[in-house]
Amino acid sequence: MGVLAFDNWAATRVLRSMPISALSTSVIGIDATYYLEGTAKEPLLSATGGFPLGLESSFVRELRDLQTVGLKPHFVFNGLDDGNNDNPFGPSLASAKANAAAFETYDRDMADQAAGIFRASGAPTPAALSGFLKRLLHKHGISFTVAPFSALAQLAYFEKHPNQFIDAIYGPSELFLYGVDKLITKFKLAYRPHEDPRKGVIRRSSQFMPDHSEFEWIDRRICLEELGRISSDLFVDYLLLAGSKTLGPFPAFKNFEKGYMLRDVANLIDSYGRSVTSLCNQYPEDKQTPRSVYLTYLDQYKRALTGIRHHVVITMEGDVEALDKGNAPNDVHDCVGQRLPEELNMYLSRGMIQPRVLNWLSSGTILMHAPYDGGDSEVYQKLIRVQLEPLRKQALGLLADLVHRYWQRKDMATKYWFDPNYEAKFNTKELLPSSGDLLVSWNVKGDALSDRRQVLNKEFPNLPLGGLCFAIGSLQNTDFATSTITPRSKNDQRLLETREEICANAVWRFLQLRGYINQQHQLTAWGKILNGMLSAIQYDSERERATLLAVELLRFDVLKADTMFSGYSGAPYRGTDMDRRNCMLVSRVACLGRLIHQPRGYSGPLSRHLLAYHSIISAVQASMRDLVEMILVMMFVDGGVERDRDDWMDIALRLPFFEEDSCALGVVVLNYLDELPSRPEPTSEATRDEIKSKGQGWIAHGDFNRSLLHAFQLWDAVYGAVKGAKEYGEEVKELKMWEEVDQWLSQRRD
Repeated sequence: MGVLAFDNWAATRVLRSMPISALSTSVIGIDATYYLEGTAKEPLLSATGGFPLGLESSFVRELRDLQTVGLKPHFVFNGLDDGNNDNPFGPSLASAKANAAAFETYDRDMADQAAGIFRASGAPTPAALSGFLKRLLHKHGISFTVAPFSALAQLAYFEKHPNQFIDAIYGPSELFLYGVDKLITKFKLAYRPHEDPRKGVIRRSSQFMPDHSEFEWIDRRICLEELGRISSDLFVDYLLLAGSKTLGPFPAFKNFEKGYMLRDVANLIDSYGRSVTSLCNQYPEDKQTPRSVYLTYLDQYKRALTGIRHHVVITMEGDVEALDKGNAPNDVHDCVGQRLPEELNMYLSRGMIQPRVLNWLSSGTILMHAPYDGGDSEVYQKLIRVQLEPLRKQALGLLADLVHRYWQRKDMATKYWFDPNYEAKFNTKELLPSSGDLLVSWNVKGDALSDRRQVLNKEFPNLPLGGLCFAIGSLQNTDFATSTITPRSKNDQRLLETREEICANAVWRFLQLRGYINQQHQLTAWGKILNGMLSAIQYDSERERATLLAVELLRFDVLKADTMFSGYSGAPYRGTDMDRRNCMLVSRVACLGRLIHQPRGYSGPLSRHLLAYHSIISAVQASMRDLVEMILVMMFVDGGVERDRDDWMDIALRLPFFEEDSCALGVVVLNYLDELPSRPEPTSEATRDEIKSKGQGWIAHGDFNRSLLHAFQLWDAVYGAVKGAKEYGEEVKELKMWEEVDQWLSQRRD
C-alpha cells in the first residue's frame, strides 16, 4: 500500500511503461512488504493459518523469469517498528472481523463468496509471511537485507549511496517521501496463452515471453512538473497529508463524502500558504474535529518528517546510523524508535533472528494482536495473558541481560487486543538476572557430536545434528549426557564454529530452560515423556516440532476435548456426545501435523473451531521460537561462537519452530470421523472405505489416505506419551478419557 490518492492521480498522468529488457543487468531493490501485498494470495490461508502451500511455485516462477532477462533482485524487509502507530490493534481486529463474516458466509453454503472475503481479510499480513519469503529467497540464492527499521529508508539509502548498491527500486509510492527519483511500481510479465483442447479454455502457460513483458515506473521530476513545478519539499507535504502508513490523512478529509483526490490535498495546502503548520493552526474546527485534533496531527506530521529525514539504516560498512546524522535532533529516537546495539541489528539484518523480541525491548511495549479467528475464547485469552507471560518475560530477560544498563532498567507494558485500555506494567530489572547463567555448561564441540550421531544413526539413519530428535535422543545415554557438561573456561580459545555445533548447543539450552533437561544434563520426567513420543515416530525430524508442541500443550492443559470455543462453527455435530467429544480431541491432535498436499493452495472443508485451536498452537510455538532465538543471540554476544560466517539463514532454518503448519490436517480428520456416524454401521470396513473415497474429493490437491495415516500415527505418539507419563512421575489429567478415545478411534481407523 502506498499513497492511494497519489497512485490514482499518477495512473493517468505520470505512469510510464518500458520493455523489461531495459532492466537487463540491473540490480533491483525490492520492498518485500510491497511485493507480498501485490502477490496473489491463497484464498483460504486466513481460514487455515500456517505457511502458504502454493505460493512458493508462483514466487519462484516470477523471480526466475525476472532473472531470465538479467535482472538481479535484492529484497529488503522491514525491521523494528518505529512506534508511530496510533491504532496498533486495528488491522488484526479488522482481519478477525472479516474472517468471522467469511465463516458465517461459508456456513450458509456460499463457499465461493466466503473465499473472496477470506482473501480480502488482510490476513496474513506481509509481516506474518516474511519468514516464508526469507526461507524461499535463501533456498533459491536470492539476496535480502532486513532493515533496522523501515525498508523504504534502507532502499533509498542503497540507491543514493555513491557506490549505488542497487540501480532501481520496486516499491510503493511512499518511497518518494525519501527522495527517490524513479520508482518501479509494477512488473507486467507476459506468458504465452495456451488452449486446453479438452475443454476449449484459454489458459496462461508457463512459457515466459520477455519480448512482450514490461514494467511500469514513475519519475519524481515529472510529478513535480505536472503538479505545477512545485518543490521537492512541497511534494513531500502533499504525499504526507494525502495519507499512508507513514502518516494518516489530514483529519478534514474524513468529511469529504465522495472521497478526496491528490488535487484536493494540493489545493488545501496551497490555500494556507503552502504551510502545513498554518493549515493545522487555522483550519476551521467543528464539533467532530476540534482544534486539538489538528494540533495533534501537526505533531504527528513533524515526527513523521523528522523520521523520514533521519531514519536509521544499516550502512554498506555494517554500521547502524541515522540519515543526515550531523543534523539529527537529540530526540530523534522518539521519531524513529530506540536503537539497539549494532551487533543485534547485524543478526537481524541477516535473517538469523526475527524482530519480535527486539521490538518489545526497543518500544517498551509487548503487543498481543488478535488471531485469525478473533481470539474470543476465555481459554485463549488466559493462555496469552497468564500462561505465556512468563515465557515472554524469560525471552526478554535473556535479551536485556546482554545489553547496556539503560535497557536493564526500562519500563515495559503488555497490551492485549481484547482489553486495549489495560496495561500490564513491569520493569526489565525484575527479569534480571536472567536464566542465561544456568545454560553456560553447554559447549559441546564437533567430535563428541559426530561420534554420538554415528551411534544413533545405526538405528535412525540420517538423523540431523542440531534438531530436537538428536538433542533428546542423544541424552538417553547417561554417560554421554554427563560428558556434555562443558562450561567454557577462560583459557579455552576454541569457539563453536559449525552450524551443527551452534544449533545442537542452542537446542540443548532451550530444552533445559523448558525443563526437559536438568542441571546435570539428564532427561527430566518431561524429557523422558518427550523422548517416548519421539521414539514412537521413529525420531522423524519432520515431525519433531509437532511432538514437542504436543507436550507443551499438555503442560499448559490445553490439549483436551473441552468445548473451549462455544459459538464457533465447525465442531463435530454428528453421533453421540461421546462421538463428538472423541472426534474433537483426535482432530485437535491432528492440528499439530501437516497435511500431505501438492504445492498448490488449499481447497477443502473449513472449521472456525479448529482455526481457533490452531491459534493456541501458534501462540505456544511463537513463544518457543522467541526463547530459541534469544538463546542463540546470547551464545553469539557472549563470544562463544565464531562470528565470521555467512550461514546466518541456515542457522535460523535449522533451529526448531521456524515454520508453521496450518489446521488443515485437523479439519480433514474431523470431517472423516464426523462423517462416520451418518452411516448405519460407522465402524465397518465398508463404511470407512466409502468415507475415505468420498474424502479424497474434499481436498482436490491433497492425499487424503496418507494424511489420515499421518494423523493417526501422531495420535499414537501423543497417546503413548500421555499413557506413560505416570511412569515418570507426571500425570496427565483425564487419563481415562484418553484411553476411551483411543479405544473408540481404534474401531474407526485401519
